[in-house]
Amino acid sequence: MTSILNQGTGRLISIDAFRALTMLLMIFVNDHGTLINIPSWMGHADATADAMGFADVIFPAFLFIVGLSVPFAIQNRLRKGSSTKAIAIHIAGRAIALLVMGFFHVNLGNYNDAALLPRWLWEILITFSFFLIWLDYPKSAGKNRVVYLKTTGISLLVLLALLYVGNADGGGEIGMRPQWWGILGLIGWTYLISSFAFLFSKGHILMQVAAFLFFIFFNCAAHSGWLSSLDVLKEYIWIVGDGSMPALTMAGVITALMYNKLGTANKYFWLFILAGAVAMLAFGLYTRPVWGISKIRATPPWVAICTGISMISFAVITYLTEVRGIKGWYNVIKAAGTSTLTCYLIPYIHEAILEVTGGRLPMFFRTGTIGLVKSLIFSLCIVLIVRLMEKKRIRLKL
Repeated sequence: MTSILNQGTGRLISIDAFRALTMLLMIFVNDHGTLINIPSWMGHADATADAMGFADVIFPAFLFIVGLSVPFAIQNRLRKGSSTKAIAIHIAGRAIALLVMGFFHVNLGNYNDAALLPRWLWEILITFSFFLIWLDYPKSAGKNRVVYLKTTGISLLVLLALLYVGNADGGGEIGMRPQWWGILGLIGWTYLISSFAFLFSKGHILMQVAAFLFFIFFNCAAHSGWLSSLDVLKEYIWIVGDGSMPALTMAGVITALMYNKLGTANKYFWLFILAGAVAMLAFGLYTRPVWGISKIRATPPWVAICTGISMISFAVITYLTEVRGIKGWYNVIKAAGTSTLTCYLIPYIHEAILEVTGGRLPMFFRTGTIGLVKSLIFSLCIVLIVRLMEKKRIRLKL
């Protein structure tokens, strides 16, 4: 692979800061389900609506960030001497981990109360299993002990899958099934596609642009009915989100390559960000009458507009952290950028505890502006808890 990144490049604070802020906001909007009387624009727009709320921007921003990280992660492994085959296996392993977690989470949504284990206990146990399997074990733990703990986690997860009972769509009971794979599963599929696209094209920027345009075209074609003859394949093999999600990630890949090639001192990097964002926003608004804006339907205008917003957001954060050196705000939420998956999973423990205890804040604290402040404080508390866990080396690593 050609050298596409500067030698010696470590983690970029701009990417970590963008990831941390996005994770914080993801926890924030996920907590909105506990609130009432909050502005409609803060949440998700309905599936049939031609609209998008604030919450509809968060997930695509995270996919964009996944793309930002791909070139740096792969090139760092190449510099350490890893072969293309070894990197491909590593990518597949990470994707499978995300798919497994997403698979369990999506089935949690229709858990049947008639199951042997109560829902809250099943939720805690799958999260505990995830930590046993994918914990970032210190070297001092010893190989045999790590193997034992990982095997225990896998065995427990298999047992929980066998004990699972879900609600079938038409009534009755059903076992575990992929459904829509859950948030982590969607990230897993998208990460797999975009990482393989980058790896096997040897990181050439024109190939990344071609991949981005292909996924955008595929998304447009799917929503135009041009691929209806292939509907029979959808249940078995398809591009996740009708190409929308890989498109967002490939946009991040391209942005990362331009960042590395030009750097913040080069005005053409900023011109690229500006031109790219304007082009995406213009495309989204221009095609809105054709397909409408919808996160749930993953329409092309939603993809384009969110890509533009993500590019602008990355530019602003890069300017603040890399150019102006304003990093104090990031230090507060840093754990959300370095232990992101851990941050995502901890609220599941909180949810289970609330379910078994029945504990809820008074309605006053869950209403309107006060409720939004509560959700923000909750999000910060989760990040601070994960920060403490990091100090104890309790974090997930795929």
